Amino acid sequence: MKILVDADGCPVKSIVVEIAKEYKIPVMMFADTSHFIDDGYSEVVIVGKGFNSADFALINNVSKGDIVITQDYGVATMVLSKGAYGVNQNGFIYTNENMDRLLFQRYLSQKTRRAGGRTSNPKKRKKEDNESFEKSLRSLVSSKIT
Repeated sequence: MKILVDADGCPVKSIVVEIAKEYKIPVMMFADTSHFIDDGYSEVVIVGKGFNSADFALINNVSKGDIVITQDYGVATMVLSKGAYGVNQNGFIYTNENMDRLLFQRYLSQKTRRAGGRTSNPKKRKKEDNESFEKSLRSLVSSKIT
């Protein structure tokens, strides 16, 4: 098992590394050339700035049983199809049962924006979001190790 992170704009990279070190799990961070990551622990994979290039590189490195940190529903869908686990930066664990609803909501939001409508901005990150993420990641890791 390894932890893969869609690291472009991911606010929980330090929590991931902290937990991974504790359980001695390898971490791979995927980012494009506009980001610099050096946490002293993770393998960092830098890709070109092409559309979804970090996402495709991440998916190409996912194996069954891995844990992937992403806020992208499309990436999460591909992760689940490979038998891996997905969790977003707020601790929400992606499952086959909740993915259809999430993808449909994304479709409706895109349709609204294309028609000139507005959708709400993401809420400001809170301490509770980090705590929820840490709890979810620890739960996933400990259930896969034991």
